[in-house]
Amino acid sequence: MKKFYKFLFLLVMLVPYVAKAQLIEPVIWTVETEKLNKNEYNIVFKADIEDGWHLYSQNTPFGGPMPLYFEFTDTLGIERIGGVAEPKAIIKYSDIFEIDEHFFEDEAVFTQKVKLINGTAKVAGSISGQACKEQCVQLAFDFEVQLGEPEVIKEASEESSAGGESLWALIIEAIIWGFAALMTPCVFPMVPMTVSFFLHGDENKAVGRFKAIMYYVFIVALYTLPIAAIIMITWIFGGDSVTADIFNWISTSWVTNILFFVVFMVFAASFFGAFELTLPNSWVNKTDSKTSNSKGLGGVFFMALTLVLVSFACTGPIVGTVLIKSTSGEFWTPIITMMVFAMAFGLPFALCALFPSLLQNMPKSGGWLNSVKVVLGFVEIALGFKFLSVADQTYHWGLLDREVYLAIWIVVFTLLGLYLLGKIKFAHDSDVQHLSVFRLVLCIVVFTFVVYMIPGMWGAPLKALSGYLPPQQTMDFDLKRINQENADKVINYVDAKMSNLSVQTEQLDKKVSASVLCEEPKYADIFHLPHGLKGYYDYDQALACAKAQNKPIYIDFTGHGCVNCREMEANVWSDPRVLEMLRNDYVIVALYVDDKTKLPEEEWIIGSDGKEKKSIGRVNADFQISKFNTNAQPYYCLMGHNGELLVDPRAYDLDKDAFVDFLKQGVENFNNGTSIRNIFE
Repeated sequence: MKKFYKFLFLLVMLVPYVAKAQLIEPVIWTVETEKLNKNEYNIVFKADIEDGWHLYSQNTPFGGPMPLYFEFTDTLGIERIGGVAEPKAIIKYSDIFEIDEHFFEDEAVFTQKVKLINGTAKVAGSISGQACKEQCVQLAFDFEVQLGEPEVIKEASEESSAGGESLWALIIEAIIWGFAALMTPCVFPMVPMTVSFFLHGDENKAVGRFKAIMYYVFIVALYTLPIAAIIMITWIFGGDSVTADIFNWISTSWVTNILFFVVFMVFAASFFGAFELTLPNSWVNKTDSKTSNSKGLGGVFFMALTLVLVSFACTGPIVGTVLIKSTSGEFWTPIITMMVFAMAFGLPFALCALFPSLLQNMPKSGGWLNSVKVVLGFVEIALGFKFLSVADQTYHWGLLDREVYLAIWIVVFTLLGLYLLGKIKFAHDSDVQHLSVFRLVLCIVVFTFVVYMIPGMWGAPLKALSGYLPPQQTMDFDLKRINQENADKVINYVDAKMSNLSVQTEQLDKKVSASVLCEEPKYADIFHLPHGLKGYYDYDQALACAKAQNKPIYIDFTGHGCVNCREMEANVWSDPRVLEMLRNDYVIVALYVDDKTKLPEEEWIIGSDGKEKKSIGRVNADFQISKFNTNAQPYYCLMGHNGELLVDPRAYDLDKDAFVDFLKQGVENFNNGTSIRNIFE
């Protein structure tokens, strides 16, 4: 009897754990601190990732899985130094999202360096993100650490040095842009000026070489030091609220993206000859006079300053592009990137300064250089729209759908091809007497690129451009979706003709009711269902329509960044049998658990964990956890009108036949009044 009571006692104690057995925790977080010196610490976040699962990086591109995000809510008494550093991520192309995914496996260590202002401080915040395997799980972890208490000083982990592969990619890109800048119309004419200056310099070869080297050092310093000074001042005086998130704000804010878009359009207009974009003559003349009148290193410095000022009109957009790509929240990354760009940019001028006599016969600037200027103008227009696209997607403006964006690029590069052929001429262009081999090659490349983009207007994925284009789901005219809809119409028509009048009428009534929603869905401007399906994005609204049409509810717990959700939609939902039942037999409601859209205050809720939920994603995630004891996506539930669960829910499974049986069983149980449990009891 005593054994029975012990068994009963253990069983009762295990009930809370059994009830939550379906909650998946693929990532276990631990947080500790490392004391670096008297006032500086590393806050170390260690992610222990379950076998087979992927934890997505902070640098996951827009339009893919949900990136990792560290939010610091209580930082009184400390200053954050840079952003959260992460180890080298695995990068793999995703056919589903058509982007390069950045993720971690097994284990990942993240560090946030902080400076302690007072004797002790408490740092609190939360980590959110996404992990995927056969299902996707939205992560939420709250942390709190105490700084300033005596502890053993440990060496910082080598894994916390951020950037690995991504930093090297930025460095390589900066080198390419640095050399490319030499061919811009503002920079190339400075080469003969450099040759002339050093050709008539000191007769002492050793002194001449020293000045040439210092010329190179001055060029690099004039590009790098202003950027470093701005970052340093921001870091020292800006505090946590400015420094930690400034680069993230620059790369995502509509203000900065619109500003860069306008700047690129202005530079493009200048390159086309609408106006001359130069620095004030007084600036350039003053530095040029200093160059002529100064001796020794003073003249060399002002020669370098003249180069930087005169070339700014052409290198400004390139510098901006390089810096934007390096805004990952790291203190040193923008500085290193800018320095590498300046080193590549200044190297040809350093060689001209070292060997001026060997470079006197290089081609002079003229009509060919104006052609380079115009080509850059077309490229700047195309790249400028990327900034507008980022703002458009982030704030759901709907200005640049995928086909609109592609149409702009197709027109821009078609005009570029016609210009290279000599069919278009600008004010400062020379006549094209004949087509050179080089121009012909460029024409072939440009028009090939245009032909490649054209199928994208009808839904082709264009994987090579996935990083620059808006997401596929923003398309209004997707040929694949339209063909599916037309095929459904043909099937419906044939069915109607082959049936008798009563069956025909019944089927048509059923299909009409399936294609007409009871009311306009909430959030239809930001959410969309695949394959032309119609449904809702709010449970209460779907419930009201299900009651009106006397149909069961099909709940799809999904997410913007859910890889396996997209696979289910592409491989299982696309089955004609599944589509037929979803259209005719169910009221669909898609509940996005990762959407950041803030709800009106009257729709905020207190979740099952006692915390306030203010966004669409948080409310939907809490609904899934509290009513179904799971936090994984995709997750499909078939419901009646009073909270009754008709059959056991299904998760990620590409078995189409099993999914069809799942839907059929749900309809049968709904009609028979059969259910397995009520989620509200």
